[in-house]
Amino acid sequence: MTDPLHAELLELAQEAARSAGTLLRDGRPADLAVARTKSSPIDVVTEMDIAAEKLITDLISERRPDDGFLGEEGASTEGTSGIRWVIDPLDGTVNYLYGLPTWSVSIAAEEDGETVVGVVAVPMRGETYHAVRGGGAWATGAWAGERRLTCRPTAPLEQALVSTGFNYVSEVRTHQAEVAGKLIPLLRDIRRGGSAAVDLCDLAAGRLDGYYERGLNAWDYGAGDLVAREAGALTGGRPGERPNRDLTVAGTPGVFEPLQRLLEDFGAWHD
Repeated sequence: MTDPLHAELLELAQEAARSAGTLLRDGRPADLAVARTKSSPIDVVTEMDIAAEKLITDLISERRPDDGFLGEEGASTEGTSGIRWVIDPLDGTVNYLYGLPTWSVSIAAEEDGETVVGVVAVPMRGETYHAVRGGGAWATGAWAGERRLTCRPTAPLEQALVSTGFNYVSEVRTHQAEVAGKLIPLLRDIRRGGSAAVDLCDLAAGRLDGYYERGLNAWDYGAGDLVAREAGALTGGRPGERPNRDLTVAGTPGVFEPLQRLLEDFGAWHD
């Protein structure tokens, strides 16, 4: 039975993700412009990223004023309740800027530092993913109604379809391309979707066998990591570590460790 607090957090995360997703989908201006850049001139933030984060934090703060926040676009408060919301209001901003459909709203709730609720809305697919720690991972959408997610049966690594992402800093991206070049001959193929949260949910839904990326922040993988784990995937960073900025790795149980070993051998976590 779901903890009443976790059920409350899930309902609030779903409402916030749905509202932000609707704003982003229906409110995107035809002349959408870059508001500022982050790590490089091509790592962009739009006015809609900022508006979506404000919508989410305002809605949650109204219901739970003592909670803390960590948001990609600057929301950062400690809170006093033991609950912290980790928010990426628009994961896949470059896709969104170009009118590509692979972008998402990612909202995770942490209790005393552990992720207990994750919601990822993918409005252009009409899909929403959610998980509560210990309660499995679920998807809702026109394509399948509501269904419990289970990652794919394990494939040999050479038959694994693996997704990744590339950093917006040129030197880091160059190294990542070298690592991907070494991996490609050892896998079925590599995909690059443009939203870490969507990639992790696609792993949970059986659309991928594995995923890895360097340079992610907590808001990029917070909700998707829980969804993937609750669907039976394994996740981590470098061997013995949890996902972090150095490296985030996820995969079906038989793909995770060999993929992680290869990434360690190829030095995927450093320049």
